[in-house]
Amino acid sequence: MNNKNVINHYPLIHSVRNKINISEQISDDEFYSFIEDICFSMDEYYFLSTEERLNLIEKAFYTLRYEFGILQPLLSDNTISEIMINGKDNIFIEKNGRILKNNLSFDSVEQLEDIIRKMTAKVRREINELNPIVDARLLDGSRINAVHKNIAIDGPVLTIRKFPEKPLTMDSLIEFGTITEECAEYLKVLVLAGYNIFISGGTSSGKTTFLNVLSNFIPKEERVIIIEDSAELQIKQIDNLVRLECRNANLQGKGRIVMQDLIKSSLRMRPDRIIVGEVRGAEVFDMVQAMNTGHDGSLCTGHGNSIPGILKRLEAMLLQVSAFPIDAIRNQLAEGIDIIVQMGRLPDKRRVVLEIAEISKDIGVNGIEINTLFKYELNKGLIRTEKKLVNRYKLMLRGYELT
Repeated sequence: MNNKNVINHYPLIHSVRNKINISEQISDDEFYSFIEDICFSMDEYYFLSTEERLNLIEKAFYTLRYEFGILQPLLSDNTISEIMINGKDNIFIEKNGRILKNNLSFDSVEQLEDIIRKMTAKVRREINELNPIVDARLLDGSRINAVHKNIAIDGPVLTIRKFPEKPLTMDSLIEFGTITEECAEYLKVLVLAGYNIFISGGTSSGKTTFLNVLSNFIPKEERVIIIEDSAELQIKQIDNLVRLECRNANLQGKGRIVMQDLIKSSLRMRPDRIIVGEVRGAEVFDMVQAMNTGHDGSLCTGHGNSIPGILKRLEAMLLQVSAFPIDAIRNQLAEGIDIIVQMGRLPDKRRVVLEIAEISKDIGVNGIEINTLFKYELNKGLIRTEKKLVNRYKLMLRGYELT
């Protein structure tokens, strides 16, 4: 076993607190040097190697200096997009699309629990045995999910999804190879013309990022309502913007606001477009109705491994919440959704657009027909197919053209 996972840094912290007022105005460098001097003078740590002492000093420094302790360097690193903590000894990060194990660890389960409580308390949430799962958004926009140790077998679990301070642009995605310039321009025209676009993909495939980028093409003068389970989108260019977020029930089991409630309410707010962060259940009915009742240009995301796959999932979700026959449900989907963008991750971990398809208004024997406009091919990338956009009414209505 590696010593750095079992060496307790609390004697060092106690000694530092006894010798200095940590609230004093002192620079980080001075404070770090002070801890370093104390550590190298303590008999408790004489058996440690220099590397182990430096690791100990770093832990003590972040614990004393920053609210979230040893997680602070990970939270401050803008190249890290996700932090995954599986109990006190296993910390993983996602960096540049790759998941890596970090060498940090907590001295105890209690230390990890303390950080989780601090994070949830900042957004007025509680995590305990009666309320063992918490989803919340931190003040900096990061999204967290925490699971209490009474249901997490190997200790508390904390997952932090970070978001860049500056939202990515379509130019950024073109540079990363997520999409081609030709395809980006094609989608821009579809957004401007008011086509309803659904973004499908697996977990961490880039759906929300792509939705955020597409939203930048919405004309500035339109009124837009954003509805999310946990606020993530960063839309800046729209002046007439309303942002709505779901809310969990309180400890008494009251006050819960679900996405379905927010979509229904948004229809009374005179929206030009409605943007829904992700549909997962009953709210799909209200979203499809909104797309079918004059809110052209609406955008939405959902989990699906392919375009036929997401259509079948949407059908299943609608069947669960309505008594309509399957043909009527398919007609509703075909009328409401114009375009589906399928996102995915390649073996090298790059997030790319795998397919863009038009949803046919004609229902075939086997279900909704798909007209593929762009398709990702191995060794070729995202290429345009020979098929053309069939439904051009919205283009003509708003004075746009696509070849």
